[in-house]
Amino acid sequence: MGQDKLTVGLIYGGKSGEHEVSLQTALAVSQAFNYEKYELIPFYITKSGEWRVGSKLTGPFSALEELKLENGAHNTSAAINMLFEKLSTGHSTLDVVFPLLHGTYGEDGTIQGLFEIANLPYVGAGVLASAAGMDKVIMKKLFAEAGLAQCEYCYFTASEWERDSHAIVQGIEEKLRYPCFVKPANLGSSVGISKARTREELLSSIAIALRYDIKVIVEEFVDAREVEVGVLGNEEPLSSVPGEIVSSSEYYDYQAKYLDGKSQMLIPAELDTELAEEIRDLAVKAFKAISGNGLCRADFFVKKSDQTVWINEVNTMPGFTPYSMYPLLWRETGLSYEMLLDRLIELALERYEVRQNLNFENGVQ
Repeated sequence: MGQDKLTVGLIYGGKSGEHEVSLQTALAVSQAFNYEKYELIPFYITKSGEWRVGSKLTGPFSALEELKLENGAHNTSAAINMLFEKLSTGHSTLDVVFPLLHGTYGEDGTIQGLFEIANLPYVGAGVLASAAGMDKVIMKKLFAEAGLAQCEYCYFTASEWERDSHAIVQGIEEKLRYPCFVKPANLGSSVGISKARTREELLSSIAIALRYDIKVIVEEFVDAREVEVGVLGNEEPLSSVPGEIVSSSEYYDYQAKYLDGKSQMLIPAELDTELAEEIRDLAVKAFKAISGNGLCRADFFVKKSDQTVWINEVNTMPGFTPYSMYPLLWRETGLSYEMLLDRLIELALERYEVRQNLNFENGVQ
């Protein structure tokens, strides 16, 4: 470490439908870091799962293409050797890793397990929270256990669908009625989500969802405002002011979220003080329900009919693109982008230190 700078491994890309979103996030983060405090080492994971590690960055990336490390980058074995350095030599080039990976193999607990085995501090949720936050069905069961109100839902696997699709459709129509939303259970960024208004649409929506996952969740339609809250912390998490999504399309889909720029984010959301405080408290409760660490964005429905608040989901690795909700919520709460990055790295190191003091041996010492 030169001049007591922290060396941060920035990990982005990945084998996921959200590869491009991850690149946008990494570009924005590289441009926000203070290079007098940090040295960044970029790790790019290609769509096919190959790893590339670049040289230390002396300044930010200026274009998305640069992030792909096509010139002079080292290959997968060099990247893995650097990650596992501490196990073989007792010290590491990396002080902390910052995974900017969305979706499968990124925020689902798999890469977090790799960091745990490599004994590296890392930003964000641990293995359990990442996995639970990725699987919408498991997440909803944890929310129910924590007493959080949520919409009605049904779920099934691909093999159950093959065995008895007729009974599943009947169950959905009886419990949820139309319209309803069909989603792959394990994908973020609204990929593969459809709204079904009829049985015909339900069948085609399920076919789409099954292209992305072997488990599908179907949720009742809620006529509600969509309100989101940022959570930041470990054992004593704090919540941001709430923000509201006013979508450009019928629901907040991938196009509205990342491509057309027409969805409005109202920050802070126009809520009375008591309701805003209730939502902030529920966001912390949801974060704790999945055993969160570092950060998450908690998404809520505020029903238009009676103002009741229902948890929709949490996202353990929310986007950091320049127009992403999570950094904007914290900016409005008083924490700039740069300060937010500092805090996330502090939280990663704090959590690592606490865990280093645990006894993993058998018996009492």
